Amino acid sequence: MTEPERARERILARLAARKPQAPPPSDFEVMRRKTWPGAERYPRLKRMMEAVKAEFVETTDEGWPAAVRDVVLQAGLSTLLYAPATPAGRRLAESWPAGPGPRLVPYDRPVEEWKQELFEGIDAGFTTTRGGIAETGGLILWPSPEEPRLMSLVPPVHIALLDTAAIHDTFWSALASEGWAGQMPPNALLISGPSKTADIEQTLAYGVHGPKRLVVVAIRR
Repeated sequence: MTEPERARERILARLAARKPQAPPPSDFEVMRRKTWPGAERYPRLKRMMEAVKAEFVETTDEGWPAAVRDVVLQAGLSTLLYAPATPAGRRLAESWPAGPGPRLVPYDRPVEEWKQELFEGIDAGFTTTRGGIAETGGLILWPSPEEPRLMSLVPPVHIALLDTAAIHDTFWSALASEGWAGQMPPNALLISGPSKTADIEQTLAYGVHGPKRLVVVAIRR
């Protein structure tokens, strides 16, 4: 046996002889201390998201469907994708005026059945959010079979409904308080603004990999 082989055997023998050791307890105290007063969470989130080109429309629990329609009208959009099986989707559809004007398009079919229309004929997508994160400024999206992630990623404009009472201090506090470890969907999305990318010279381009506009309809509490 050569010397390198003997050295290898000695290392493997020492590793095999080691007794298993329990990992040290996790200390999350530094994250628990990172908090903001409830009244400061939304202004902080809004300020940080506006810095990366997100747009905000503030409304009430009663007025948000009309606020969504106003966003669509002001932007000159013709179609708005929505989830008819969600409570927010049903409420939006019930309040949407009949007749000429922007048209609601339900996401009620497998994507394979209407891929061309989805990718070429939809101006904007409307989704709910699970809340937000004050520390970094972002929205939490919780995709489901009723409201799949394509709704927020494919249309060029994303309109997201945010309840300002559901803003967490940090990403960790959202994980801990909502028990994410036991109930995460296949994909959870954190969105801070419209899609953007940059070349080697740091020239930003919006809308290359997703929506070029993000409009947050914020329900103030």
